[in-house]
Amino acid sequence: MNGGFKLESRGDREIVISRSFDAPPQLVFDAWTRPELLRKWWGCEGSTLTTCEVDLRPGGQWRFVMRMADGSQHPLKGVYREIVPPEQLVYTECYEMPSIGSPQWLTTISFKPNGDGTKLTHTLLHGSTEARNGHLHAGMEGGMIQSFERLENLMRTPSLVEIGGNQSEA
Repeated sequence: MNGGFKLESRGDREIVISRSFDAPPQLVFDAWTRPELLRKWWGCEGSTLTTCEVDLRPGGQWRFVMRMADGSQHPLKGVYREIVPPEQLVYTECYEMPSIGSPQWLTTISFKPNGDGTKLTHTLLHGSTEARNGHLHAGMEGGMIQSFERLENLMRTPSLVEIGGNQSEA
């Protein structure tokens, strides 16, 4: 029931994650870019987004702070480089933790029609093999699986499905 979740290393610096969702690309894109929807699914089980700021335009910044069940805070930020609704997002991403060097990477997400649903491909390009490997070994796979399950559950919410991906409040 994981929508075909797949995580793989590609080359020396990339992580590629893919999964299918039972919702049209516009709806998945909206869930990825609208704060009121992001707050409902982004992050692993038991976490909440205490900060969710999105300035969805090229050059616009975003910032999330995820609070885990144990109270720890995990801040992330970035800048949107390319936005092609509902097909693609490209943005920088920085895990704002100076104690571990505040690693940064480039994220590209594609939202491709797949029958009545969407195939999402999430590519993370790191600055070095070491940075990529550090990210892989930080528990990201489990967190991504949980986040994507939460996203799939959101896609099944009747009020969201009725919206059909338009820009109305969910």
